Amino acid sequence: MTASLEVIRAGALTTVQDEGRAGLAHLGVGRAGALDAPAAALANRLVGNLVTDAVLETTVTGCAVRPDRVVRAVVGGAPCRVAVDGRPVAWGAAVDVPAGAVLDAGPAVHGLRCYLAFAGGVAPEPVLGSRSADLLSGLGPAPLRVGDVLPLGPPRPAMTAPVDAVPWPGASAGLVLPVHFGPRHSWFTPAALRMFTTAEYRVSVRSNRIGLRTEGPALERSRTGELPSEGMVLGAVQVPPDGRPVVFLNDHPTTGGYPVVAVVPEPALAAVAQAGAGAVVRFVRAGG
Repeated sequence: MTASLEVIRAGALTTVQDEGRAGLAHLGVGRAGALDAPAAALANRLVGNLVTDAVLETTVTGCAVRPDRVVRAVVGGAPCRVAVDGRPVAWGAAVDVPAGAVLDAGPAVHGLRCYLAFAGGVAPEPVLGSRSADLLSGLGPAPLRVGDVLPLGPPRPAMTAPVDAVPWPGASAGLVLPVHFGPRHSWFTPAALRMFTTAEYRVSVRSNRIGLRTEGPALERSRTGELPSEGMVLGAVQVPPDGRPVVFLNDHPTTGGYPVVAVVPEPALAAVAQAGAGAVVRFVRAGG
């Protein structure tokens, strides 16, 4: 039998995430998956998993779990205090958690999202080929609650030599997001497009896994009227009626009717996962 985890403290929002459900948007199914994909992949590597294995993604307040057997684990992503049965252990490095001991990932010190990886991966039943929770559609396992029990997969034989420490990306004071103008940039005035790529925005408290909402100058439209719903991609920068850009993240809807002024390339979105409310956001035209 393989190990399992009992949820002792669920935190503000803790979900199971892997690489998501790519390739199903034509069926109305979003991608989901870890928002900070490089952090999740590195955490997996440190416990000997494949990068495709599922991890726990916490939001701001961390979480605590208790394995029923000894398990190798790592807490990475946003820096936080990590303890096993109340005794501090290393953040960002693999540790062995004894059977019945509580692994506690505390509130994030910088950034928003921590990633807890366990040897063998978190292994609830996959839905449409992924174990990821999609908060918009409700697909996949529900956000964690106290008392939930999550199965782990069988640990794999070591594929690489173990390491004592690895370099984790440092926290950033703000975001500089490259953008390519989108299919509806002509719906905005030239002055609005200049403002979009030169003004300073801030992350709104209303941001979530669906989208990064911004506060700042409104973008003026050159065309009125409504669009029929059209396909939306990861990183699309949609502009709702209030004129403030919204960057679509992993749980975004697959269609939408507000004009898309630009698209942020996927590699730049990992930093968005760690941007807290009030962080400065600048949009810079790629190649410009």
